[in-house]
Amino acid sequence: MPSRDATTHWEGGLQDGTGHVTLDSSNAGQFDVSFPTRAEEPNGQTSPEELIAAAHSSCLAMNLSGVLGGENLTARSIDVSADVTLSPAKGGGFEISGIAITLRAAVDGLDEAKFKELAKTAEQTCPVSKALAGTTITLDAALDS
Repeated sequence: MPSRDATTHWEGGLQDGTGHVTLDSSNAGQFDVSFPTRAEEPNGQTSPEELIAAAHSSCLAMNLSGVLGGENLTARSIDVSADVTLSPAKGGGFEISGIAITLRAAVDGLDEAKFKELAKTAEQTCPVSKALAGTTITLDAALDS
């Protein structure tokens, strides 16, 4: 399996500096970052937490699709949002204190209880969930009609 890479160029101090994140593997874009927009309003800039949310939500959607396929099921739709929270850390600095995942899917032939079981399996086996295992991750999964 290939690896993927991104780079960041930063200039200046923490409060007055700015950076640019480049998605190198895909060449999908370059995004501005700064600490004030990370800790306050985004004002059109991304943050490490938003990029983690994007990685987590897309990985979980793909992984759920695979878990459903293992049960000979195909979702009509899967929608995943990840809300990543940055908080002050004990002892100083900051930490990602939690990730709240909301997952909704439309899957024919599946009851709510079995769906919740499969969604939990997908969350626990998602590579990004595994990478973030040191963070509290909550899952709210429900079937859409």
